[in-house]
Amino acid sequence: MASNRGAGQTDRMPAHFFQKLASGVPGILFTYWLSPDGQSHRYPYVSDQVQDLFGIEPALLNEDARAVFSVIHPEDATGVANSIVHSAQTLEPWCYRARLKLLDGQYQWFEAHSVPERQPDGSTIWYGQFHNIQHYKELEQILRDSEAEFQFQAGFQKLIARLSGEFIQLGFGSIDECIDELLRSIGGFFGIDRAYVYGFSQDHLTMTNTHEWCAPGVASLMADQQGVAIQEFQWWQAQINAMKNLNQVVFIEDVKRLPPEANNERALLESQGVSSMFCVPIWIRGQVMGFFGVDSLSHRSWRQDMADLLIIVSGLLSGALERNRLEEDLLNQSIRDPLTGLHNRRYLMPRLDEVLATCSRHGERFCLAMFDIDHFKRINDNLGHLAGDQVLVRFAELLLANTRNTDVISRYGGEEFLVVFTEMADSNVQPLVERIMHAVRAEKFVIGGETFGITVSAGSVCVAELTEEPASPHALIGLADQRLYQAKQGGRDCLVDASGLSRI
Repeated sequence: MASNRGAGQTDRMPAHFFQKLASGVPGILFTYWLSPDGQSHRYPYVSDQVQDLFGIEPALLNEDARAVFSVIHPEDATGVANSIVHSAQTLEPWCYRARLKLLDGQYQWFEAHSVPERQPDGSTIWYGQFHNIQHYKELEQILRDSEAEFQFQAGFQKLIARLSGEFIQLGFGSIDECIDELLRSIGGFFGIDRAYVYGFSQDHLTMTNTHEWCAPGVASLMADQQGVAIQEFQWWQAQINAMKNLNQVVFIEDVKRLPPEANNERALLESQGVSSMFCVPIWIRGQVMGFFGVDSLSHRSWRQDMADLLIIVSGLLSGALERNRLEEDLLNQSIRDPLTGLHNRRYLMPRLDEVLATCSRHGERFCLAMFDIDHFKRINDNLGHLAGDQVLVRFAELLLANTRNTDVISRYGGEEFLVVFTEMADSNVQPLVERIMHAVRAEKFVIGGETFGITVSAGSVCVAELTEEPASPHALIGLADQRLYQAKQGGRDCLVDASGLSRI
């Protein structure tokens, strides 16, 4: 029968018996007593290891258990107390894990296992032991970290594989959409605030934000980052040179800790709310054409391999942009005249179909003019074909200078050029053609020490004139060609349109 101190039969067991028993068991053996009202508790017996581990004398715990509870981690203390109350109420075995403070001040994990027994006076005694499980907790954490790292790496590889597939399958002209999707995906995967792509000018004196993704609630910077002069930021210019020459990644861990020579850069980044950032060079055809970057607006811990991961992303971007550049070059070679750089007939015909379709759907009028350089054969025969090429190139430049960006300008063949004046009423086309002819007549050429001028003849037609037959590219060009021939027959250096011959 338990004594009035609630020690039970443990008081009648010799102390050396428990000491010998405890010496052969890992951990700490104990009996723990809790009063019926839960207001007092003590350890009638606890093995000597409690002093070795926590610096608490067993004799002190024989009288009061509070010293053990004082070394429980504050975050675990409430859980321990509640679990003891629950075990006392249900008489279920008490099993719990908590962190306890060792003599060196460090906390380590311990696990307790004990069986409760109700005493006649209503108190409860637990018989059990608790032992250090720090090694298992560390191993558990290692396994969790390994699993988390495995899931991260698998997720990253899956993301890169998906984006690579999208870039491989992208159709020409959809590169911008794919880059936007890449920035969105990378931003979400890494939990960053802003991801972007900048392009350098050919002389690397300015940079332009070409693509940007922002997390919800994060302000866009794209509108203010067009044609930014790099020479205003000397420190950043040095980082760009390191990108170009050493293929280095720029990592700013804390904007506030930038060196004094980066005062301009720090002021700009702080005004943008940037706390830290990575920038990785984008290579196209062996040259750094820009960079891919990510921003964090708050302090964060970056992965140690973050630069390596972003280099993989940048490599994906570089490959896609290089492929797109190649496709653009191939397309331009197929639809542009290599001498003048103007579009050729291969581009003109489907473009005329588009203009005609727009005209049919929305009633937008347009006109077409065909130009021919007068006496061009004489230039080739008298001054050589190189001189003729110079005349063709300069005439193309005059066409571009005296037409609108919306107009379609092409070299139709030989010395013949064709201009489609889009959204043009019939009465407005003649002044535009005359302006071109005036500009050509005012131009002076100096080739081989000889100065000379040229003139052009033109024939124009407006889509509204084709009322007796369906409008088509061939019908329009055919009528413009007839009128050009009439201008030639009429003495050259003149225009023939619906109203007849006009000498400018």
